[in-house]
Amino acid sequence: MNAVSSVELKRPIWQSIAMLTLGFWLSASLLLDWVIMPSLYVSGMMTQASFASAGYVIFWNFNRLELLSAGLVLTSVLALCNSQSKWRRSAIILSMLLLAIALVDTYLLTPQMSAIGLELNLFQTIETPAAMNVLHGGYWVLEVVKLLAGGTLLGWCWRR
Repeated sequence: MNAVSSVELKRPIWQSIAMLTLGFWLSASLLLDWVIMPSLYVSGMMTQASFASAGYVIFWNFNRLELLSAGLVLTSVLALCNSQSKWRRSAIILSMLLLAIALVDTYLLTPQMSAIGLELNLFQTIETPAAMNVLHGGYWVLEVVKLLAGGTLLGWCWRR
């Protein structure tokens, strides 16, 4: 009657933190990129005069969560590399890449996109400027790199 299973999953706390943070961050990125923004685009957000300020508010908040997540993932990976010798140094590089992507999104792309998107002439028809398309392309490239790097790091955490 007192038999208790002795099989336990012994996972370091930093590894669990990294996995939970990566799971939250990557799923939130996919939700924002594939559900929220396309819904706003289809509903006519781009034709509204205030689309730049609405987009800036959404991405300002999300970018701060990304910075927090990237810092937490980097801290977790550094702690794991310091405490366990079987952790790869490439995990540090991937987590630093994730932090760099979050910094570029927060302090370069989002302010530039919102500045380009501001409607300065109310009598002009609203069109997507060519520079905005270049910035969107850069954003999507960074998103793909972020998802690949984050997925790889999440896979490494899961297997160990």
